Amino acid sequence: MDDLDQKILRLLMKNARMPVKEIAEHVNLTSPAVSSRIRRLEAEGIIGGYTVRLHRPGEASRVQALISISANAASREEFLTLVEQEPQVLQCWRVTGSYNFIVKVSCESIDDLEHLLTRMQKLGSTNTQIILNTAVDRPLQL
Repeated sequence: MDDLDQKILRLLMKNARMPVKEIAEHVNLTSPAVSSRIRRLEAEGIIGGYTVRLHRPGEASRVQALISISANAASREEFLTLVEQEPQVLQCWRVTGSYNFIVKVSCESIDDLEHLLTRMQKLGSTNTQIILNTAVDRPLQL
């Protein structure tokens, strides 16, 4: 990956919908050359996809939390099925340390969070932190 690729990636990170023609003007290449570089970056897996960040109406009133869980080996598959099928689960990471998973959730209410925790506690011990606000939300940098 050279300097031109990095410039193209920075432009796409700012606006993934930026037209190839506009990118080409910024990096002093032709549109076909930029398209070719973008296709190569996609093929190499450097560009993993394009996305839209949605904000739910009323998101500020939702309860977001991080749930650390130590799912025992016998219930691990059941736990993974639960988090895959539960729409309140935003992300789930396999981690090292005292717990083997950390789950980020967004619930309508404290009661919904409590209900979800009760289901998870049947599969292992949990520790929960409610998210008050997001101090830093930075995309991956080059």
